[in-house]
Amino acid sequence: MRFYQRQHAFYCGVDLHARKMYVTVVDREGTTLVQRNLDAGPERFLSLVRPYREGLIVGCECMFAWYWLADLCRGEAIDFVLGHALYMKAIHGGKTKNDRIDSEKIARLLRGGMFPQAYVYPHEMRATRDLLRRRTHLVRLRTDALAHVENSVSQYNLPAVEKKLRFAANRAGVAEQFADPAARRMIESDLALAAHLDEQIRAVELHLVHSARVDDPQAYQRLQSIPGVGKILALILLYEIHDVGRFADVRNFVSYCRLVRPRHESNGKVSTAAKKKKIGNAPLRWALGEAACLMLREVPQAKSLVARLEKKHGKAKALSILAARIARAVYWMLRRKEAFDVNKCFQN
Repeated sequence: MRFYQRQHAFYCGVDLHARKMYVTVVDREGTTLVQRNLDAGPERFLSLVRPYREGLIVGCECMFAWYWLADLCRGEAIDFVLGHALYMKAIHGGKTKNDRIDSEKIARLLRGGMFPQAYVYPHEMRATRDLLRRRTHLVRLRTDALAHVENSVSQYNLPAVEKKLRFAANRAGVAEQFADPAARRMIESDLALAAHLDEQIRAVELHLVHSARVDDPQAYQRLQSIPGVGKILALILLYEIHDVGRFADVRNFVSYCRLVRPRHESNGKVSTAAKKKKIGNAPLRWALGEAACLMLREVPQAKSLVARLEKKHGKAKALSILAARIARAVYWMLRRKEAFDVNKCFQN
């Protein structure tokens, strides 16, 4: 975990909400200079902090509405730091909790050098990254609709659907198998939703491929050298990682990908319980898991590795281990500016 430890003249803690924000400013001696509850907007915020602009640092917890505050501070040349929500236990603990206390704790964490940092994703690429994440959400909605169709076929003890419903041509005649009009209408609704989502997903993917800003086209091509990784999956990897240089080493990167089991130790006792396993980048974890499943179709070494690990750990963990290998390969590919090498990836 990285802590923000630079010294400033003034420290501003913001407990940010969608429509409101509580602002606390303290100086380097720890004296509280101002505490105010404001409407969330640039004019009121800049007016409040104007007397302290020289040497000011602004910090807020990472929540869904932080974009505008980060962009405002960047445009006004004010230092800004984003707090990692899951590490900011000092805010969530305590007998009493409210917006005033939270904003003051943020300011004092900044002053004390104990403010856990999250990555402030660049404004120029943020919207495309969010669109990629939305595309993943649409794919999951389509999968849910088609899975419900297959489950309903089993529920009514009808002949199993032998072809993959992911392809629109294979959906013909599925609804007609249901004799009950209500059941047939239910399946028709699922298939109509899947068809609409097909159209939306194609439109989003076309937009992404033609208009996504790729700062390093060569890195984009190198990611596509991984067997099974196409244009969209490479874009997801590229946009979720953004700058591989922000990771100190490959272990930090794999941990960020949620592919390291958390380890907790106290008084010589070690626990490997599944606590804190959600700290990291969820879309990146999904993309690497998808890459692992796709690689199994094309790479014999991947098939043999997963088959061997599956006997010992089970299928889910075997795929996670393969995803971790791919994550390490991605890290070194971007670091060393090399294409994917299957022999390096699967060397013992």
